[in-house]
Amino acid sequence: MRADPARRPLLPAPARRTKSTRSWRMITFALALATFGTLAFRFGLAERSVAAPAVVGPRTGSVGMVSRGGLSRSKGCIRDVSAGAKTLHFNHNDYQALRQMLAGVEKLATVVGVTLGPKGRNVVLESGYGTPAIVNDGVTIAKQVDLEDPLENMGCKLVREASTRTNDLAGDGTTTAIILSHAMISEGMKVVASGVNPVQIVRGMEKTGRELVKYLKELSTDVSDEQIQEVATISAGGNTEIGQMIAGAYKEVGRQGVITLEEGKSTENNLRVIEGMQFDRGYISPYFVTDTERMSCTYQNARLLLVDKKINSAREMIGILEETVKGGWPLLIMAEDIDQEVLSTLVLNKLRGGLKVCAVKAPGFGDRKSSYLEDIAILTGGQVIKDEIGLTLEKATVDILGKTASVDVAKEVTTIVGDGSTKEEVNARIKQIEKLVADEKTKGSSASTYELDKLNERIARLAGGVAVVEVGATTESELKEKKLRVEDALCATKSAVEEGIVAGGGTTLLKLAEKIPEIRDSLENTEQKMGADIIERALKWPLRLIASNAGETGDVVINGVVLGLKNDKNYGWNAASGEYGNLLEMGVIDPTKVIRSVIENGVSVAKTFLTSDAVVAEKPEDKEDDMMPAMGY
Repeated sequence: MRADPARRPLLPAPARRTKSTRSWRMITFALALATFGTLAFRFGLAERSVAAPAVVGPRTGSVGMVSRGGLSRSKGCIRDVSAGAKTLHFNHNDYQALRQMLAGVEKLATVVGVTLGPKGRNVVLESGYGTPAIVNDGVTIAKQVDLEDPLENMGCKLVREASTRTNDLAGDGTTTAIILSHAMISEGMKVVASGVNPVQIVRGMEKTGRELVKYLKELSTDVSDEQIQEVATISAGGNTEIGQMIAGAYKEVGRQGVITLEEGKSTENNLRVIEGMQFDRGYISPYFVTDTERMSCTYQNARLLLVDKKINSAREMIGILEETVKGGWPLLIMAEDIDQEVLSTLVLNKLRGGLKVCAVKAPGFGDRKSSYLEDIAILTGGQVIKDEIGLTLEKATVDILGKTASVDVAKEVTTIVGDGSTKEEVNARIKQIEKLVADEKTKGSSASTYELDKLNERIARLAGGVAVVEVGATTESELKEKKLRVEDALCATKSAVEEGIVAGGGTTLLKLAEKIPEIRDSLENTEQKMGADIIERALKWPLRLIASNAGETGDVVINGVVLGLKNDKNYGWNAASGEYGNLLEMGVIDPTKVIRSVIENGVSVAKTFLTSDAVVAEKPEDKEDDMMPAMGY
């Protein structure tokens, strides 16, 4: 029995394939196939046997073919292999890859080298926005150099690393680091290209570098207060004003003090010294203000309450507040945080005139906050209230309050000046923090620069001073250039204070070169002795360039200095005045730390460069004209 068609479920009828439907599908398939073929041809996927341009072997002149699917070659060596987005460059006989990288090093050394010495010139750097920058700082110039050729740019980046490391470690000598690295690489390439084993050569360079650093420490002497100005002046490019300002800053805050750099608000340079301990925390409520013109709260002979937790209730402080009112002294409360109820109680009593009080939040966060509070407690002779030692705010008495000569609390800054009664405790605390600095430095390259800066900042605060050098200029370009000079001078002076000074002007490098014949005799084989010879020749390059920038013949100056060094170890040539003599007496000096960093980083970069046998570089992309054609009207 057949089912009634009216009761069958309604299903969609199958689509009928008409001639027009089939035609459209064929057209769509053809377009897709054509599009895929175009893309495949463009990206080299259509045929895997498409050959790259022929590569001529260095010896026989034979041709090697590189296919997309693999490598086919005839007799001879293949120098360059293009594979996808990378290009492989090999050194077999002619060292073509390293020669191209050396060309990039030479370009970088040339543009940076014009700034070396007291008569060096400036370099103008194009800026993506604003006015061009006119600078005299080697590492700043090096960071802006980006060459078009991939291999040349790779060599430029390698030498730039020596400059960056020197800047991070010593803060100065970045131009000399580039020049010396270029010298070692250039002299080393002459030897390596003759077929000598580069591994033994760089091993000899490393041993020579270590011995030179030891000898450098013997030549070093401690810097005196008068020589601090000379170091800063030379590092600032002979700017006497900057040298005097930095020397004045060290005189005010001492060698343990901290000197910071800021952009001034006028055209003149200015030195501002902050006495006492200052940190970036202001009053919690403006109702604590005592000077409405300056919007600050200032008290003399104030007591200090330090709490390493949040104050949640005013009842916890009743005992301390009552003793404060009886004693009649002002009270500065410093805590992790203060509840709104407690703050309202303090403000109300302050406005009624019964209580001289101000409240600020403790500086820092976490463990650093606790360390800051401990430093303040030692400076003022007080004690920090915290649960770890079993001391609570309810049981606290006035004996735990710190004593200050004065406190000044602004909207964002608080300054505390101690009364001078805790000098022994402060000195002991400084030695303790200095040990933490020494422990951090033992970590080497893994040491945290931020942690070191914070530890030195704590030492400076306890030592009693922070100096601020405000740099002023007429134009933005002049301000940038001047700021870089002052920054170099500050870093060089700090390095001189840490490790001492030696004769400047390239004289110390020549003195080290005279030591190399003794070092050469202790090396194992001929190849290692060649490495020592490379450093000996390279150490003469900086003085040769200093003389050239001053308009003199470099070899003539070098010969004159070498003859004078036989009678006086500090004998040299003063490029600023053009005179020969004792450079320490003339005030031409360099920080020992800068020279040490230059030698160590130069040897490190040269070692990496000379032992490279293959280079993998980015394949330059074909630049296509993607601009839309001009539309006519």
